[in-house]
Amino acid sequence: MKRSLVVLMLFSMFYSMRCSAQFDEYNSGRHKVDQKLMIGLGSWASLNIIGSGIGWATAPNDEMKSFHQMNVMWNTVNLGLAIPGYIKSRRANSSLNPAETLEEQRKTETVFLFNAGLDLAYISGGLLLRSEAKSNLEKSAAYKGFGNSLLVQGGFLLVFDWIAYGIHRSRSKKELQPFFEKIEISDSGLGLKYKL
Repeated sequence: MKRSLVVLMLFSMFYSMRCSAQFDEYNSGRHKVDQKLMIGLGSWASLNIIGSGIGWATAPNDEMKSFHQMNVMWNTVNLGLAIPGYIKSRRANSSLNPAETLEEQRKTETVFLFNAGLDLAYISGGLLLRSEAKSNLEKSAAYKGFGNSLLVQGGFLLVFDWIAYGIHRSRSKKELQPFFEKIEISDSGLGLKYKL
């Protein structure tokens, strides 16, 4: 009896360490994905700030000036989100237990889905500004330029957020979900058991 208890304890410790390492690796991978995404967003923002900064200074008409002006302002915000997002993902704790891992995964997916909804609002705002340009001739050029910028930036962000969500969701389905599918309530109903 004593010997089987020791074997059971050793097996339990080994298995616990293996699971812990598996979750650490999964969380580390999620943080690396976020780092790459933030580098992508920051690169888009930087290129837009530089390109539209030049365009704003050299634009031949008010519509193009407004377009480039909105691009610069919009991407200043994007860069302001990408840099702290990158730093946060580099400093993030990868040593999370299974419940914490699931919660962080849920939060990550929710953020990108919520952002995709906001992106649709940005695109709608761009369409609304372009529509308003037809009835407000005095500000027509500005409204068209701002509207076109919102369409471009909102469209990019919509694609970006859907890709980010897809990457995280795919990783979760391949790596995280199979682990949790093997856990069920024990026969006595007092604990959990893991199917090997």
